Amino acid sequence: MLKEIRKDKKRVLLLFLAILGLVFVRAFENQLFYDPFLQFFKYDYQNKPLPSFDAMKLFLGLFFRYVLNTFLSLAIIYLLFKQLQLVKFSALLFVVLFVVFMLLFFGILQFFEQPDYLVLFYLRRFLIQPLFLVLFIPAFYYQQTVR
Repeated sequence: MLKEIRKDKKRVLLLFLAILGLVFVRAFENQLFYDPFLQFFKYDYQNKPLPSFDAMKLFLGLFFRYVLNTFLSLAIIYLLFKQLQLVKFSALLFVVLFVVFMLLFFGILQFFEQPDYLVLFYLRRFLIQPLFLVLFIPAFYYQQTVR
């Protein structure tokens, strides 16, 4: 599979651009997305109260970022494996995981007076970083090598 990818220069270029897109989403996160938790979780946050936030703007910011990361992740999966079935399956997983993690994140913010910051940190991390891509690629690669 890797030899096949290296032979196709256009595919390598598109992979590079998709990965660069993920880097740009991360590099310009402060300018592109509303997320008061970016600064909150950068420093010693354990003894501080949660920052005030606009729930709708936060949801939209997280949604927009997740959609960008998902689009780029799906492009990477397609370019690596060239199988629409994997892309469709991945897209379904991305949607389901988004709903689950958003419900948990906002549920904890709304219904817990003093939420566990570490749980919030990791839920948010899965929403704003392309961690599912990091999990899916080895799983799909393993699945293909076992066949």
